Amino acid sequence: MLISQDTWCKFAIKQVDHEARFKWYHMNIFSRWIPSTNQTVVLAFDLDQPWRDRFLKAVMARDPNWLGDPFWVYPALVEQVARAQEPCVWGIRDHVRGLETEGKPDGRPQPDYRRLHDISRHAIHVNETLDVTIQNLEDILMHHENYMSAQIGDLPYSEDIHLRLRSFLSFVTNLRFRSISNEKRLQNEVQLAFNTVAQHDASVTLEIGRATQLDSATMKTIAFVTLTFLPPTFICAIFSMSFFDFGGDSGWTMSNQFWIYWVFAIPTTILTTLIWTFWPDIRRMVFPKKD
Repeated sequence: MLISQDTWCKFAIKQVDHEARFKWYHMNIFSRWIPSTNQTVVLAFDLDQPWRDRFLKAVMARDPNWLGDPFWVYPALVEQVARAQEPCVWGIRDHVRGLETEGKPDGRPQPDYRRLHDISRHAIHVNETLDVTIQNLEDILMHHENYMSAQIGDLPYSEDIHLRLRSFLSFVTNLRFRSISNEKRLQNEVQLAFNTVAQHDASVTLEIGRATQLDSATMKTIAFVTLTFLPPTFICAIFSMSFFDFGGDSGWTMSNQFWIYWVFAIPTTILTTLIWTFWPDIRRMVFPKKD
C-alpha cells in the first residue's frame, strides 16, 4: 500500500537584458503526496520573484479533482518554467538580430569581440538550461506514465495532467530549436567579423606590397645611377689629389709618396667591412640586454 510519494526537481533559468546583463533564476521544488487524504506538501526553494507569486497563484487555482494525482503540481511549475524560458530565448535573438543589422563601418572594422564572446556564452547557457528542462520534463512524464499504468480504473484528471505536461514539453522543445538557431546565427556573425577584419587587413597588406614594389624599383634606379657614376667619381678623386702634378714644364708627374694613400685606404676599407660584418656581435657585447 502506498503511504506517500515524494518528488523532487530543479530548474535553472538565465535571463539576459538588452545591455547583456544577466541574472540566474532557480526553481527547486519538493512535493510529498499522501494518497489517503489527497494532501500534498510543496516546498519551494530559491524561488525568486515574480515566479514565486505566479507559481503560488497557479497552484492555488488548480482543479480540486487533480489532487488525486501526485504530479498535479507539475503542470503549474512547468508552465512557469516555460514562461520564464521564452524571454531568455528571444532576448538572445534580439542581440543576434542587432548584430546582423549593424552597418559596415568606414575604414578598418572594429568588432566588439568582448560583446560577441559574452553573447555567445549566454546563448550556450540558455541552450544548456533548455536541455536540462527538456530532460526533467521527459523524466517527469516517464514517472507519471509509470504511476498511471499502476493505477486501476479510469483517471481522467491524470490524463489531463499528462497531456498538459506533454504540451509544455513540446513548447520547450520548440524553444530549444529557436535557441539552436540563435546560436548558429551568432556563430555566423562571429565568423563574419573575423573574415571582415582579415579581408581588410589583406587589402592593406596588398597595398603595402605594391608600395614596396615601387620603392624597390626606385632603389634599383638609384643603385644603377650610383654604380654608373661611382667609377668616374673614384678616378676624379684619385687624380685630384696632390700626389699628381699636371702643370709645369715637366709634364705629368706623380709623387713618390703615393703609397701613403694605399697604406691608409686599404686598412680603413678592411676595418669598415669587418665592423659591418660583425656589428650584431659587437652590439651585443657593447650593449648587453638587461633582463
